[in-house]
Order: sequence, then structure tokens, then C-alpha cells
Amino acid sequence: MFTSTGSWGLYKAPLSKSLLLLPTVLSVLLTVLLPQYHDMFTYNLQAVRQGKEFWRLVSGRLFCLDLKDTFCSSLLIYNFRIFERRFGSHKFASFLFGAWILSAFVDLLLTEALRFMFELQVDVLPAGLLGPVFALFVPFYNSIPRVQVTQVLGHVSITNKSLTYIVGAQLLTSSAYMWIVACSGLIAGMFYYSNKLAVQKFLRVPEWVARCGSVLLEPVFSDSEPTAEAPLGMGATLDIQRQQRMDMLDQQLLLTQLAHFRRNAQQQPAQTGLLNWNRFFPSLRHRGQNRLQEGPQPQQPPYTHPPDNTDVVEEQVARLMEMGFSRMDAQEALRASNNDINIATNFLLQH
Repeated sequence: MFTSTGSWGLYKAPLSKSLLLLPTVLSVLLTVLLPQYHDMFTYNLQAVRQGKEFWRLVSGRLFCLDLKDTFCSSLLIYNFRIFERRFGSHKFASFLFGAWILSAFVDLLLTEALRFMFELQVDVLPAGLLGPVFALFVPFYNSIPRVQVTQVLGHVSITNKSLTYIVGAQLLTSSAYMWIVACSGLIAGMFYYSNKLAVQKFLRVPEWVARCGSVLLEPVFSDSEPTAEAPLGMGATLDIQRQQRMDMLDQQLLLTQLAHFRRNAQQQPAQTGLLNWNRFFPSLRHRGQNRLQEGPQPQQPPYTHPPDNTDVVEEQVARLMEMGFSRMDAQEALRASNNDINIATNFLLQH
């Protein structure tokens, strides 16, 4: 029922792949081969305040000058690639861009607050694309399901998200003032994720930039679609296999939540042309009903249909209509699957 594309490395994540390769290569070059150019990429706030060198807010926040920071941030970007596959490269790039801009202002505010309140002068912060990396912990905490894997000493739970938090803690403790960058990233991520003051409308990558990036970067950094799932134990470690299963489980949980929303929506006056989402995942639905029959069923709050602002791609709508599906059903399936035509086709075929 589900394809395995969601768990295959960097498939459908060309931006994440470019963020892994380009900054890592340039960081290694600056650290190992070109140390004489370190000063150009130092995140020097004193030079910004006193020397008016505002260009350092750009150059100092692109490439890590510490190999440990490069390694940890690369691991986190690889784990956060799920957001690019879920929301698309354009929205993922807009989140990174908005968090990058907001975290720069928060850096300046926090350092000025420390100097004013505690007389702590912070002149240099860790360099690199660290603000957006820490900002991604906000959607990671809010939208990724927490699945328990095991327990340590009978009390400490190990989940599918524990390793990511451990890597983030390692990055947080890599330097003395990394906590300032981490706080800035988290504040920027919460501000952008909650869309305070409609920042998502203003701090976003323009459409023409996204199209140019798609034309230039996707042929270089896009991975080919896997044709078959690799057999277990063939060239893959147990951790990689577990991560693949966690990605697939995350996709299953999201789709079952959509099915739950549609089932509740049917209690309201039905609209013509909508899909019968009750037929999706019958085994999971029946399993949930069996569990509910064992005990008293709690009273559910009134259902409020979530806002759906996902834009569908007309080309994909046309392809589904050529298969014989109605336009409204095709649009609903594409919105529910974030414009993934393969999942949308599976939805419609099971209807």
C-alpha cells in the first residue's frame, strides 16, 4: 500500500542534499586548506556594531569554521530532510530563509541584552548555518510523531526522536556561546512556525527563485527514484533499517490522521464530489474500533475541519483526470498527499 520512497536517503530532497554537500565541502576547505580566509567568514558581532561590517551577518552565517559543528549540523540536516519531502522544496527553503533572517536579528538582540543586563560582552558567535538548523527543532517537536523504541533502566524511554535530540545537544555544547545561537534559532523557528505577524507571507523564497533553483539544482542534486526496496540485511545496518521503518511509520500515522479527519467530517452535512476517506486503512480503523469496544468510549470534542491551504499542481490534476477520476477527487487526493501523485493515485484506486 505504501511506497518505500519516503525512507530512501535523500530522494525527493534536493535542497537537503545541496545543504549537506556544499557547506560541508566549503567548511573543510576553509578549515584545512584555506585557513588564511577564516576572518572573512567569522561571525564577528563587534565588527558589525562598531565597524558597520553588516556583510558579516551573511558571510559569518553560511559556513561552519569548526569541523565538529559541520559534522553535527550535517547529521541534523539529514534527519530533517523529512520536512522537504513532506512540504516540498519551496516551503522548506522558505522556512530556512525566514528562520535565517529572523535569527540574525535575535542574535543581535540577545547579545545586546546580555551586555546591558549582565555586562557580558559577546563579540564572536559560532559561524555557520546554525540558526535555521536549531529552528527546525520546532516543527520536529510539534509535527513528528513520538514512537517508543525501547526503555533504559525501566524508566528512561528511547524513541525514534532521541538520537536527533542527542546530536542537537552535542552541537549545543560544542562551544561557549553556542547556546545564544541555539536560543536565537529556536525563537526564530517558533516565530516563523506560528506565523506571527504573517511573517510567512513576507519572509519566503519568491516563486521565480524557486523555479530557477529547481532548474539549476535538481539535475545535479536530485536522486533517482528507487525501483525496489532493498532486502533486509543486504548492505544496510540495523540502525538504517530502523530509520527507514520510522520514516514509513511517520507517513502511515499522518495518513491515518487524515482518514480520521475525513471520517469525522462525514458526520456533518456531506458535500458532493468529496472522497470517501473512511475506506482508507480499513485494518487500522477496525483495529482501533476493537480497542475502543474493550472500555468506555470517551466523549469526543466537536470536530473542526483543519484549514487546507495546500496548492495543487494542475499538471498532476490533469494526469489523474486522464485516468478517469473527477477533478474534485483528484484535487482532494493531491492536497491530502502534499502533491505526491503516487500516494494520491493509491488513494483514488482504493476508493
